[in-house]
Amino acid sequence: MSEENVTRLWTQAGFVEDAWARGDAETPAGDHVILPLDAFLAAIEAGTNAGPLGVHLAPGESIEAIVPHLDRLSLISLGFPAYNDGRSFSKAELLRSRHGFAGTIRAHGDVLIDLVNHMLRTGFDELEVTNGPTLARLEAGRPGGLGVYYQPAAKASDKPVDAPAYAWRRVPA
Repeated sequence: MSEENVTRLWTQAGFVEDAWARGDAETPAGDHVILPLDAFLAAIEAGTNAGPLGVHLAPGESIEAIVPHLDRLSLISLGFPAYNDGRSFSKAELLRSRHGFAGTIRAHGDVLIDLVNHMLRTGFDELEVTNGPTLARLEAGRPGGLGVYYQPAAKASDKPVDAPAYAWRRVPA
């Protein structure tokens, strides 16, 4: 396997081993399997899902299909087929803020260092990283990002302790 094809799983604690396997329409639902949306919905309908289950949503797939099943999900993988496709940022934010999903949200696809901080702020817990420069920066402990934000964070753990929700509200005019 060439260095360009290596996928490593990164969390804010650093790189970790991936306990999950990716399945397809032919994969039986089971322990720690991430299924595509159609296969996940078929497994739920058939009642064949067992153990921790995950689903992968491509950018064009709606989260509304999985909302009734959030209590059955341990992990939701959201796709980033290209760095300029940001639809999965919105999905992560909605899963956390509107739907109260407390499980793991994972970014899958074109994860670049410039996106890491925003991914964390919109609710992602894990990032599948294949990009060489991004891997190098994360290995060096330099995820980047800014210390001041204009928008609130999706996860309470990412919000500054005594800071207002919006940067423009920090100082009286």
